[in-house]
Amino acid sequence: AASKLEVSMPAVVEVESGGTARIECNFYIPGNGSYAYINWSYMDRNNRVRLCRIVGSEILEENTDYKGRLSVGEDKALSISRVTVQDARTFLCQVEAGSHGMGENHTELHVYTVPGSPLPSPHGGTPCSRLSLLPQIAQCVSRNSFPPPNITWHKNGEQLQPEEKMVKIPATLTRESSGLYTVSSTLFAHVTREDRNSLYHCTVHYWLQGQRRAVDSRQVNVTVFYPAQHVKLQVMPSSALVKEGDDVKLVCEADGNPAPVFSFYKRELEDSWQDLTSLADTNSGVLNLHDVNKSSSGLYRCQTLDLDDMRQLEKDVELVVNYIEGVHVKMEPSSPLQEGDNVRLSCNAHSPVALDYQWRDEKGRKVAEGNQLFLSNLTFETSSNFSCKVIAPSVPGLEQSKQVAVAVQGKPRIVAISSPLYVRQDEVVNLTCKAIAFPRPSVHWNVNGTAHEYVENQHIASNLTVRVSHDLLRAGAMCRVSNALGVSEKHIQLLDQKTPESKGVIIVAIIVCILVVAVLGSVIYFLHKKGKIPCGRAGKQDITKPEARKDKIVVEVKSDKLSEEAGLLQGANGEKRPAADQVGQSIVHCPS
Repeated sequence: AASKLEVSMPAVVEVESGGTARIECNFYIPGNGSYAYINWSYMDRNNRVRLCRIVGSEILEENTDYKGRLSVGEDKALSISRVTVQDARTFLCQVEAGSHGMGENHTELHVYTVPGSPLPSPHGGTPCSRLSLLPQIAQCVSRNSFPPPNITWHKNGEQLQPEEKMVKIPATLTRESSGLYTVSSTLFAHVTREDRNSLYHCTVHYWLQGQRRAVDSRQVNVTVFYPAQHVKLQVMPSSALVKEGDDVKLVCEADGNPAPVFSFYKRELEDSWQDLTSLADTNSGVLNLHDVNKSSSGLYRCQTLDLDDMRQLEKDVELVVNYIEGVHVKMEPSSPLQEGDNVRLSCNAHSPVALDYQWRDEKGRKVAEGNQLFLSNLTFETSSNFSCKVIAPSVPGLEQSKQVAVAVQGKPRIVAISSPLYVRQDEVVNLTCKAIAFPRPSVHWNVNGTAHEYVENQHIASNLTVRVSHDLLRAGAMCRVSNALGVSEKHIQLLDQKTPESKGVIIVAIIVCILVVAVLGSVIYFLHKKGKIPCGRAGKQDITKPEARKDKIVVEVKSDKLSEEAGLLQGANGEKRPAADQVGQSIVHCPS
């Protein structure tokens, strides 16, 4: 057991700004004696300032800056509420125990303020060409922390350390009126063109409740200025696909920052260069060529000028404008063609790329492939306009066409007339004559009237409007078609519509007679089946009534058309009966 008064206190108490600090004061009095009083005080510079005195159960608080923020617990521990950074000082507990003397101890109160998120500020532009100076990369500021924190810098996740001529990290510490600290750190570092994609950030390190904590800033990228080392010039779209009529872009790119000034040239004869810079966007490095043609092909050059060190770079590209020219169609034989002739069409063209050939008719239908088309046994109907379509398969959309007319010559051939034509006298009718020929023929009629002609390709049609006279009805009309190679003519027959009417009446009469005979035969057959007429199957049939008079009228009917009437008189079972059974000679006895 201890033989004297002992006072024990924690060496350090840590509390966050705004919280409540509790400082314990434990003491031991030998023999379980009691204390006379306890004094709580703090050190202000080298002076002791009393906070309060505890006598028995009474607490006597001094008039200090802590008034209203102090409290003492049953265990005599001192509590300070609403702690600020100014409360970070040494607190003392003094115990008076009468004959056992006086004892005291102290505790260091540490107050922490968590720093706010650091704010890195990247520098505007960092030239990497000035190697003698370390350019400023960024500045990092942490405000309102207590105690003052420490700031470190990182590049692409790796911490940077000060290094002569490579990395420099000066820092400043400022104590604000609130007692909190503001720390500023600036990073100076050597950079190269590879650092254009590097990411930098700072980290603020601080202590809290005995533990080391850290908070990172956002990452920042640095704008690095460096001269161009390489230039690239390309044709868009690809030079292999450029054709006449296209719009082409020549795009020049350099790997410097900022981008250099671009100039464009085209090589002319004798190694001279035409300046095209006025047609280009010198800032973006784009030269636009509109509606290019064969003459647009050639060697183009892009030249760059770095204004920082006045260094020039250049790059050339060959522009090839694909084209098809000189499409020509040859016809063999070239002399005038006659019906029945054969002809060969040959198509040729010039282009720097491989070509395919197609033949199409005047309706656009493909009739053959290859550069030759063979037509045999020509007729007027096969006369047509054919086109040779030349296609460059390797260059989509590049094609040309040439048309040729295949005209078959010959004397006219009449292909249609309105004959025979049924008319009435004094009626106005249209007579039609249609022919085909080349050269174009003329049509003549041997009668007077109003003629209208219609031409379609090699066909010619003539409509003659005429009034039917007695002479026209008797003689008809003649259509005569002629050209330089011959004459064709045909006769149009006119028929009076009365003739077909008379024939129609006769035909109707015959049909009515046949129907009457058929009905009569059916009635007789029906009566026979009912037993009204008892007839035998002899060649002659007698029909006798018991009271008949002996005076008789004999009617004999013979049929010259046994085969026709046999078809009308059939048995009950639908089978045809022999002609002799059906008609033969029928004798009917009738009363006088």
